[in-house]
Amino acid sequence: MGRVRNILVGKGNEVYSVHPDSTVYEALKVLVDRNVGALVVIENNKFLGIFSERDYARRVILKGRASKETTIREIMTEHPITVTEDETIETCMCKMTDKRIRHLPVVNDEGTLVGLISIGDVVKFIMDEQKEIIENLECYIHGTHH
Repeated sequence: MGRVRNILVGKGNEVYSVHPDSTVYEALKVLVDRNVGALVVIENNKFLGIFSERDYARRVILKGRASKETTIREIMTEHPITVTEDETIETCMCKMTDKRIRHLPVVNDEGTLVGLISIGDVVKFIMDEQKEIIENLECYIHGTHH
């Protein structure tokens, strides 16, 4: 099974971020403009947490708060579950399933953010890996080489 680094090689290390003092409304605009489900929260180059669509639904809308007046700092998920580039895709899938989360920040040994993976990235990687295994088995069965 592959590792987180294999996903990052394919998708890149670009991570969309938001400042903790930004309003929820400003962050939502970034989510929509970038077509992503989560943003990492960065202040002074330090990774503080994550803001997701789920945070918005649970901590803003359902609490009757105003998006244009609430800051990300007030509702972000601090100290989110993270993974390293060396962790297996299977470990990521287990963490995401067990904790019911859709995004995992990727950090290095110093705790510096180096990427972000989503459940979609993990599923795509697994599907591509299985497709390759099936193609290799078919070639083996038919005596052809890929």
